[in-house]
Amino acid sequence: MAGFNITVAGDSAINLEFGNVISEKTNGIIRAAAQTLGADPINGVIELVPTFCSLMVVYNPCVIGYDELTSQVRGKLRGLVATTGGIHRVVKIPVCYGGDFGPDLSDVAEHAGMSVEEVIAIHSGHDYLIDMLGFLPGFAYLGGLDERLHTPRLATPRTRIEPGAVGIGGAQTGIYPLASPGGWRIIGRTPVRPYDPDRESPILYAAGDYLRFVPITPQEFSLIETRVEAGTYECEIVKGRAAVPLQAEANNGQASATSAGRSEGCEASERSSADGAIAVPQAGTAGERSEGCAASERSSTAGPAVPQADATPQAKQEEEDEDALWV
Repeated sequence: MAGFNITVAGDSAINLEFGNVISEKTNGIIRAAAQTLGADPINGVIELVPTFCSLMVVYNPCVIGYDELTSQVRGKLRGLVATTGGIHRVVKIPVCYGGDFGPDLSDVAEHAGMSVEEVIAIHSGHDYLIDMLGFLPGFAYLGGLDERLHTPRLATPRTRIEPGAVGIGGAQTGIYPLASPGGWRIIGRTPVRPYDPDRESPILYAAGDYLRFVPITPQEFSLIETRVEAGTYECEIVKGRAAVPLQAEANNGQASATSAGRSEGCEASERSSADGAIAVPQAGTAGERSEGCAASERSSTAGPAVPQADATPQAKQEEEDEDALWV
């Protein structure tokens, strides 16, 4: 059973605080609370806003008072159990890595002590839980970035980052849905629009969904971009079990990879149930990559070794959690 504290957030909202460390378990509790309160709404509650470690309940004080609201909330959430595992919505995001689309990819690789191809394989190698939305409409704060890719933010933030830019900032990765200043390291860009005010559902995903980055070529980027502008492209959304992070193979510390086809840049990076290897989509010919995307090809027989990730100490985790909102 999950416990929580209630704090006041102005005269028309309260926060249900479920912890102080960002984790998938905490996120599961928050999602369960939001689902419970959403399925059996309290009269006067206007909105539920999930965050990293809390759920904000916005209400109309002319309809329901603080004491009655908190009493009903505690009653409805008594015996709350976290939502974990099971089937999730997975949104596939095509990404062109490197080149003009990802000017900081080589810096991330150098900081990690690995090749650009390894960074791409690891970054696109598993599904990322959306902990919360914030900063900009459609800006998803993603959990689960492999520790080997944790990279400090730029010392001097850029004054403009292009819409669709995919970046790494500290222990997090995400997509800039709109043009914005920012200090994250940009490793690629997607042609899809996470936020489109003219779309029936303006934001492509929600807290509790998962994102799966799928490497594409510059040519595929242009094709998808043209279809997005024409309103004929829909990024694939599937339901399934989230893929776990890519881990180095026990055999000599090497991570193997296989090739997988994709339909217009939005097919899954599927895992092989036979040997646990992750399939990284081919990034086209050398000529196709010369103007933009870095390769995302790795041989299952001669693939480079992927360094092992060390466990994150609790103190370091708390520092990263405190720093998580900065973009």
